Amino acid sequence: MARTFVSPGKYIQGAGELKNLGKYASQRGRAALVLISEGGRKRCGADIEKSFADADVPATFATFCGECTHAEIDRLIAVAKETGADVMVGVGGGKIFDTAKAVAYQAKMAVIIAPTIAATDAPCSGLSVIYTADGAVDQYLFLNRNPDLVVMDTEVIAKSPVRLTVSGMGDALATYFEARAVNRCDGVNFAEGQQLHASMALAKLCYDMLLENGPQARLALEKGAVTPAVEAIIEANTLLSGLGFECGGLAAAHAVHNGLCSLPECHHMYHGEKVAIGVLAQLVLEHAAAEEIRTVLDFCLEVGLPVTLADIGVTEVTWEKLLQVGTLACADGDTGRNMPFPVTPEMYANAILAADALGQDAKKGK
Repeated sequence: MARTFVSPGKYIQGAGELKNLGKYASQRGRAALVLISEGGRKRCGADIEKSFADADVPATFATFCGECTHAEIDRLIAVAKETGADVMVGVGGGKIFDTAKAVAYQAKMAVIIAPTIAATDAPCSGLSVIYTADGAVDQYLFLNRNPDLVVMDTEVIAKSPVRLTVSGMGDALATYFEARAVNRCDGVNFAEGQQLHASMALAKLCYDMLLENGPQARLALEKGAVTPAVEAIIEANTLLSGLGFECGGLAAAHAVHNGLCSLPECHHMYHGEKVAIGVLAQLVLEHAAAEEIRTVLDFCLEVGLPVTLADIGVTEVTWEKLLQVGTLACADGDTGRNMPFPVTPEMYANAILAADALGQDAKKGK
């Protein structure tokens, strides 16, 4: 099997970049469909509208329904056809990006991703995670290309809730450990091949930058400050984690996340918060060194990521719930296949239970 690497066409990170969206869209098409939430439009809509007016690019704004579903994708494809849009612009968070990318893929449009948060590694990837209407993972939709452009406005991101950027650290935290697991079993990445050396290098750089900058960045963000540590974390959460997961591959941590999505008590938690629990479970599955697990636990506690099931809303832990999560984590086509050894639902359930115990113990010693 060939070794493959993919990336967005261009990545731009800096203060005030949302004000250039119209100019960037004009370089890629004649008319735009902008997908944004109601709250996002209140916060950033005026600047975005002005940028399109200044660039003389017609822009139709569509309000996101809140979930990346097949029905939402079909609705927006119809809007794009009706308005003649040939550039899809997703402004906001992870599910908006996934929806915008899926619409652009199916309607054969250029796509620009403009995050207002640094909460996931979705912006750079050529992948959309499709959910059911009630929030459970439906499928991974593999696209024929990555976004044409990713625009990170650090000034806007620094004003977003700190919890969102911390959640992004949880998602990024999985990048190295999952890529390592895939490397150990010569597994398949999301670029339809095996890893290049660059994939592991970027995944390790992502992990190192998290450990070095995460705590400082959280403190700065609590004051609304954009510092070198904040810039580094935005890059790690978005670019490095995005390239790392797609070219390195995913494994048990995200499989556990997908299983946790089936528990109603977890639905209020962000993606990266559930992934953090998956990271701990994967390390237990691998029988990772105690020092490594302790480093991850200490990092999570310092930046404010969950380390126990109670932290993500599961206050009544039963074997049946854990087995349900484990069964879904073992589903055909899920990323748990990339572990370097066979994993059963019972193994997942036991690993999650043990990871929860480690998290409880770490919190006592905090």
